[in-house]
Amino acid sequence: MHKVKHAILIIMFLLVTAGMGVSVWWSIQGDADYDYVVETNVPFAPFEFYENREIVGVDVEIVNRVAKKLGKKIQIKNVEFDVIIDNVEAGKIADAGAAGLTITPAREEKVNFTIPYYTSVQYVIYSAEMPPSLRDDHVVWEALAGHTLGSQIGSTGYLFVDDEIENGVLAGTGTTLKGIDSHQLAADAITAHIVDYAIADELAAKMIVEKNPGLEALPLYYAGATREDDYPVEESYAIAVNRERTELLAAFDEVLGEMLTENAEGVSEIDRLVLKYMGLSDG
Repeated sequence: MHKVKHAILIIMFLLVTAGMGVSVWWSIQGDADYDYVVETNVPFAPFEFYENREIVGVDVEIVNRVAKKLGKKIQIKNVEFDVIIDNVEAGKIADAGAAGLTITPAREEKVNFTIPYYTSVQYVIYSAEMPPSLRDDHVVWEALAGHTLGSQIGSTGYLFVDDEIENGVLAGTGTTLKGIDSHQLAADAITAHIVDYAIADELAAKMIVEKNPGLEALPLYYAGATREDDYPVEESYAIAVNRERTELLAAFDEVLGEMLTENAEGVSEIDRLVLKYMGLSDG
């Protein structure tokens, strides 16, 4: 599953940062009469980003399909990433969250998750002038010891780093974590020498490297007994749904099951949409 993503070459997107929300399916822009609200965080291409002042991307396609299946009006709203889970848990201003959200035990205590629909590896972004120590084609946590690391606040990368500093191999090594508002700003902080390295999801990291020629990125691994035993810091994306929205959760799972079905070439609709919104196919 998801075989295509490993062969993807990232290209630059033009991300238009304007507006705060867009409706999908037959909802009318500006209409406040929605059956459900799904929160997201832009930009995180190819899953959600602005195009012609509207939010588009893989997650929007998924939500759009759910709206059609249910015959409901669904609004997508752009909010700060680190409030999505709490808003979905409360269920007052958001019914679900679709923002490349990783399933974690802490989040599962607050919301229900759909079946996973994408798997991503954490990447280390660094200046070509100051690369970390490498183990072949990847970086292990130990190579980051004693450095200042930057990551988007509330992101899985931030949580991974924080846990390693508190309880893992980076504990007691003098490693510090600086929370930053976005992956791109974390990358900018490298150039400004505010942080030494930034941690981000695979697609975000590769896109940042495409837009910043002075930066490079490699996957982040846990160290094994030998280099051959090293294994990646992986995460699975899913949609977060309020525990009371059982109809919505069931619809998401049904739609995702359909979109993850692979064709004869081993390519799912999710794979195809990732390529489409990276500009690598016509859809």
